[in-house]
Amino acid sequence: MFLHLSSSLHFGRTSVACNISPSALSRTIQRLEEELGSKLFIRDRRSVTLTESGKKLREYARKVLDGWQGLRDDLEAESGRLEGEIALYCSVTAAQAVLSGIFQVFRERHPGVHIKLETGDSAHAIDRILDGSADLTIAARPDSLPDTVLFTLLATTPLVFIAPRVSCEVTRRLAANQVAWETVPMILADRALSRKRAEAWFRSRSLRPTVYAEVSGHEAILAMVRLGCGVGVVPKLVLEQSALRDEVQLLNVLPQLEPYQVGACVHQRRLESPVVAAFRAVVLEAALSPIG
Repeated sequence: MFLHLSSSLHFGRTSVACNISPSALSRTIQRLEEELGSKLFIRDRRSVTLTESGKKLREYARKVLDGWQGLRDDLEAESGRLEGEIALYCSVTAAQAVLSGIFQVFRERHPGVHIKLETGDSAHAIDRILDGSADLTIAARPDSLPDTVLFTLLATTPLVFIAPRVSCEVTRRLAANQVAWETVPMILADRALSRKRAEAWFRSRSLRPTVYAEVSGHEAILAMVRLGCGVGVVPKLVLEQSALRDEVQLLNVLPQLEPYQVGACVHQRRLESPVVAAFRAVVLEAALSPIG
């Protein structure tokens, strides 16, 4: 929990990821601080930051967990057969569209390995790699990728504007000869790459978006757009995999947004694990024929 929080710097996101209430997470961190006799985080109403003591503990904790995982890997290697567990994290869409074929090949080759899959908002994927709570994630390549994280391209998908099909105030605004985009209610991801690119699109036109709602995950954007709450921005791959795809419409918006590069992310240090290295080998094979 400490490692996740040291990466996310957000008690709410860490509590969700670790399946614990924010108050219980706070108590856990407080107990850790009491045991160490040092403050680990500085909290105010707007931000959470690591203290120097927190940074030292982060490095120590990573070494401890890496050592524990290394011991497990060594013991698995002694068995002569690849066994153990690999922890994966991705969105529901990525599990459906990207991982299904990779899973099939990996299971056929290494039936003794248990795949632990957790789904959630892809915006958290890089954090999961950095804090060690996931061995490998599927995510869009961010504009800035940490040097220690390796990215393997698996799919390229356009980033598109979607609108409701139902008759509503949103569709009436979009039907105007000249759409006043600054008045169109927008439904955006709270911290995903799509949010940054949508805001950059508005800035390029010297406009400020009217944000109707900020949601976690692109699947939630589709649900709200379908209800007529506003216009959303999602990867086309998410739209194609959704059961709601026929209940929203694509908008021909220019200039087009920069497409998403979707791929597998793994920390360099985790490739020392035979299980992780074997899974990435299957990923590299899949990368020879990327989707999209």
